[in-house]
Amino acid sequence: MKIAIGSDHAGFDLKQVLVKHLTSKGYQVADMGAPNAEASDYPVYGEKVAQAVASHQADRGIVVCGNGIGMSIVANKVPGVRAALVFTEKMAEQTRSHNDSNVLSLAGRDLPMETNIKLTDIWLNTPFSNVDRHLRRVHEIEDIEKEHLKP
Repeated sequence: MKIAIGSDHAGFDLKQVLVKHLTSKGYQVADMGAPNAEASDYPVYGEKVAQAVASHQADRGIVVCGNGIGMSIVANKVPGVRAALVFTEKMAEQTRSHNDSNVLSLAGRDLPMETNIKLTDIWLNTPFSNVDRHLRRVHEIEDIEKEHLKP
């Protein structure tokens, strides 16, 4: 599985740890920036990750900023992306099993490093349930997206 990952300055340290962690687990990781911990704008890196997922250059994406909110907003602007900000193990599991999320948004400053690593592992290892009601809802989301993309 190929994972695109990106952060701003506030999420840089967590991104670096996650790149090592994911690589050690055998994932292909595409680091989309930021290149360092100097002040940067999260929309630049959130869009790069979301575009990589939407264009199928990556199977999934992970975005990190201070609280995860800005990155999740940016990622969800890209058609084909279902980004979810998670704070608990249950949220990490359910966003995959119920919503088939393809981008994970994490809070680099607001949660401990170990918690974010655990949330990432849960999210990556949870399959979409494909239960009729969940599949129907994902298709409804896609239909809404298509409707708003019409010229």
